[in-house]
Amino acid sequence: MISMLKLKTELSVLFIILSVALSQAQPSTAYMEKYNASMKRTEWFRKARFGMFIHYGVYAIPGRGEWVQSNERMSVEEYRKYVDAFVPSSYKPAAWASLAKEAGMQYAVMTAKHHDGFCLFDSKHTDYKISRNLPGRDFVKEYVEAFRAQGLKVGLYYSLIDWHHPDYPNVGNHPMRENKDWKNDKRNWDNYLNYMHSQIKELMTNYGKIDILWLDYSFDDYQGEKWKAKELIAMIRSLQPDIILNNRLVFNEGNSAQKRKFEGYGDFETPEMGIPEVPVVDIYDNPLPWETCLTLNNNWGFSFNDNEWKSPETIVNALVEVTSKGGNLLLNVGPEPQGTIPAPCQAVLKEVGVWMKANHESIYGCGKAELEKPVWGYFTQNGKALYAHWTNPKIGNINIKGYADRVESVTMLHDGKRAATATKWWGNEDAGNFFINLKEPIHFTYALPDKIDTVLKIVLKK
Repeated sequence: MISMLKLKTELSVLFIILSVALSQAQPSTAYMEKYNASMKRTEWFRKARFGMFIHYGVYAIPGRGEWVQSNERMSVEEYRKYVDAFVPSSYKPAAWASLAKEAGMQYAVMTAKHHDGFCLFDSKHTDYKISRNLPGRDFVKEYVEAFRAQGLKVGLYYSLIDWHHPDYPNVGNHPMRENKDWKNDKRNWDNYLNYMHSQIKELMTNYGKIDILWLDYSFDDYQGEKWKAKELIAMIRSLQPDIILNNRLVFNEGNSAQKRKFEGYGDFETPEMGIPEVPVVDIYDNPLPWETCLTLNNNWGFSFNDNEWKSPETIVNALVEVTSKGGNLLLNVGPEPQGTIPAPCQAVLKEVGVWMKANHESIYGCGKAELEKPVWGYFTQNGKALYAHWTNPKIGNINIKGYADRVESVTMLHDGKRAATATKWWGNEDAGNFFINLKEPIHFTYALPDKIDTVLKIVLKK
């Protein structure tokens, strides 16, 4: 009896384990409906692949990055001198939009309000805004109009935290975190939430169609329903039904580049300052839309002393890598105090634009390829069009083994000329070889015509 009871217990435990495993392996109908609705909303986003992030605000005046108030423990009063000095005379978003277009970007996201609480829009709920310094101006309105005029999708960044609001508590990286006199006992959290929700409602109401809302950021206990997230999302979608949201109403370990259950708090994942090693998927291995946000130097906001500009080659390689993994690249610019984008930043983007003009077909609408990453570069794919990104010079040809009977044509993407192909050379009879080179003889080594990334378009048979 004891052994039989033990067996029944073990079988019951095994049944529970198997039930849990099966439930994790098979998503519910409700789960997939929510997932599919999100995938439909992000369809344009997953084709666009390349966008401009714009961090601009009061922090450009001190020129020590967008976290200067927190890093240097400045009070609101101490920060006021920079607020009063923020009167940009060269704010011309049309120039920014033209640069984004020239670089091959398809959308943009600009900071409507960063963590310091200063608004670049004419909010009715505060006087801590650009229209206080420049009466009659609304930088968000000017931005969305300029970027729409270039045919670009428009997004707005809004900080969930606010170091200026009197009811936002002294938590996390608040500038007053080490100030013993700055206490939380008289702060009204519901009052702050009402302010935050009301400002987001203004952004969703006053500027026409907004394509992306980029919320930032959650931490510790300040996530999810602490922000009244479901109520907030319902309001946003009632006003902007097609808008896509990032995932930062909740905090995810590793900047959300790890497998997680799709909860509906946001439509896309947001790894930051790095590229995931593998494509981002949910716990059921369904692909998730994702976007790496990346600085052109090492700061989001303008920094006088940061001249570590990434090269055009680095940016193109990053764009190709994220595309090959089914992601997007949101590349940041930090305009100078008066509103101009730094000259080195412009130079990099223009060179990226030269490459994009010739090779954008291998980025827009493309994603993860059916082939694994080769040692000499990357693959991207759009339907039966397979793009070989030859980024690393190598001796001789490249070999796409196993594709000898599957290829219809191979051309150089930048000029449309046919590439050299063969299934054997020097007596090599291995079945399935498909050698590709820039020209014949197939086994010679040639200089790549584009030192950043030479793209070969391989059209597959149906």
